[in-house]
Amino acid sequence: MHAQPVQLTDEEVAGRLRIAVNRLQRRLRQESLGGLSPAQASALGSVHRHGSPTLGELAAIEQVQPPTMTRVVASLAEAGMVTRVADAHDRRSARVRATPLGERALERMRTRKNAFLLRRLGELGPDEQRHATELVTLLEHLLEES
Repeated sequence: MHAQPVQLTDEEVAGRLRIAVNRLQRRLRQESLGGLSPAQASALGSVHRHGSPTLGELAAIEQVQPPTMTRVVASLAEAGMVTRVADAHDRRSARVRATPLGERALERMRTRKNAFLLRRLGELGPDEQRHATELVTLLEHLLEES
């Protein structure tokens, strides 16, 4: 005997979705950091996505103050994850690039996140797995630019 689904208001759905997405993101971050702080992991991912941003661009992307980003990048550089190179157009400015070690760290983080999700999805029954597939499609649709 199945219970009737509880009817939620749009506001309740939005709130529960926000909380669930935040919890999932936090859990994935916990699964994957591999010795990096959340700030380091986020900055390394942004460097990878944006190619070779300046420290100022990276601070803006990460929404932190430039001195904070300078410290994060210094710690990543010390760990061998990124390197700073002079800007070809403005020698006073440095750009940040991920090193091969940094790229491998990012790949390990992605692999750990996927492994966690695969384990959890494997615990679902066939109907739940189908719903999970539908949910992914729905979330992608919600994130499309309009």
